[in-house]
Amino acid sequence: MKRLPLALAALTFAAAGVRAALPTPDADNGAIKLPPGFRALVVADDLGRLRFVTVAPNGDIYVKAREGILALRDTNGDGRADMKQKFGSGGGTGIAIRDGWLYHSSDNAVYRYRLAPGELVPKGEPETLVSGLPDGEQHDAKSFAFDDAGRMLVEVGSPSNAYGIPERAKGSKGQDPTEFLKKHGGFWRFDPQKPNQTQADGFHFSTGHRHFVALAWNPVSRNFFGVMHGRDQLHTIAPEHYTVDDNAELPAEEMHALREGSNYGWPYTYWDPLKKARMVGPEYGGDNQKRAEPGKYAAPLIAFPAHWAPLQMAFYNGTQFPAKYRGGAFVAFHGSWNRAPKPQKGYNVTFVPFDEKGMPQGGYEVFADGFSGRDEFTAPRDARFRPAGVAVAPDGSLYVTDTEKGRIWRIFHAGEEKKAVGDVSNAGVSPHAADDAGTRGAKVYNDICATCHMADGSGVPGMLPPLDGSAVVGGEPTTLIELLLKGPADVLPANRQRFSSEMPRFATLPDGDLAALVSYVQRRFAGKQVSITAGQVAALRGKS
Repeated sequence: MKRLPLALAALTFAAAGVRAALPTPDADNGAIKLPPGFRALVVADDLGRLRFVTVAPNGDIYVKAREGILALRDTNGDGRADMKQKFGSGGGTGIAIRDGWLYHSSDNAVYRYRLAPGELVPKGEPETLVSGLPDGEQHDAKSFAFDDAGRMLVEVGSPSNAYGIPERAKGSKGQDPTEFLKKHGGFWRFDPQKPNQTQADGFHFSTGHRHFVALAWNPVSRNFFGVMHGRDQLHTIAPEHYTVDDNAELPAEEMHALREGSNYGWPYTYWDPLKKARMVGPEYGGDNQKRAEPGKYAAPLIAFPAHWAPLQMAFYNGTQFPAKYRGGAFVAFHGSWNRAPKPQKGYNVTFVPFDEKGMPQGGYEVFADGFSGRDEFTAPRDARFRPAGVAVAPDGSLYVTDTEKGRIWRIFHAGEEKKAVGDVSNAGVSPHAADDAGTRGAKVYNDICATCHMADGSGVPGMLPPLDGSAVVGGEPTTLIELLLKGPADVLPANRQRFSSEMPRFATLPDGDLAALVSYVQRRFAGKQVSITAGQVAALRGKS
């Protein structure tokens, strides 16, 4: 009798009602913490920056990576991928398998490959389904999901914080988003059987959101559900109304049932999880007290903590996990950056229980934790791992991907009810110690700079530049002063490295505050013992 491949054999046993043998977990669960009875192992490691993941009916794993799509297979049943192949173009986030097709997205298009039985890597070129979608410098990931009729919902995010001018700067004033929202900040529905569509060919399903990366279809309630990224930098925009604590704890990451024709209130509003109210944003006249018009925009079904950064979401349709998990949703939270100088939070996989009608029961719990490897830290770069993708496999295991080290975990229920293992409490603290903590310069830095550049000057990769080790910070103080007075475009070379968020001008700061700030930054991040005076700033301001 011809032997079946191990992955196919496992499915055959499952179809017959026989549970396939579970792999041997790692002693430390791959350095993460799990509830009692759950174990994990590392399927693959050091794969580069990974995004979303999907698992084929035969157990093959497909992951979006910066350099392309990674296909992985376990050929000997030990739970670890011993076949790894890369194909396709790099970039993008979304990936899914449906009806024998492997779908994936770049930052401006959606494609699909035909999967052939037994083949790990699809042959031939991908078919282009939708192209030319708006591709901004932020919030450009194109998530997608399918309803039970096979129609494809695609998200186009808003490449902006709250559509204000100047962007992410003190005193930012909101623009009229009417035209902008005709192509951004919404969901569009497409027929995946039609190639070479554009945004104009899609049905504009909903509007008024910032960025819904977490997106999944619930077959019980027959609804799409998503978790929206809340806005950033309330204290930066309006320090007269918002404190540093407000900036860290507001607003919520919002879970919604996505309804056709809905408007979710961006950029005018945000959800305050402490007041439990929809508030008017400061760009549009909000003062931390002004509520939005009652009933105009939906309240979230679940309000997650601020800045956790929801990425992939998956409904649990397996039977391996205990009954409480069945039909509920797992959400991978990438972790915050906009809480600084407060400690960052998130960096976990959270579970949301759903009821028999396919609706959230009203709460959530952290399911997998310890990814960051430390109890408290202020810079995202100090996190050991950051969850990104989450997918349920045919055998009921849960797969999780990481953006920092390129690790993939497989989490399964082993039937044990012992104390959770994998406690990876604080593995150390940031190597950057706080200098001049009580000085005027430190206060100015923490009030207006730390929310973007981090308390330790590490910045946010690709979005906000680091100060620690910067040639500009270590250069002439006059350059830094002019940079703050005039902004990067008027001071730095045109061929400089660009980031998705550019620093605004701070010409409204008093001369003494600017002098103290430059002195602090150069001492703290460049080791230069300088003491800039208000007179020096005033002299340069007069030349501006």
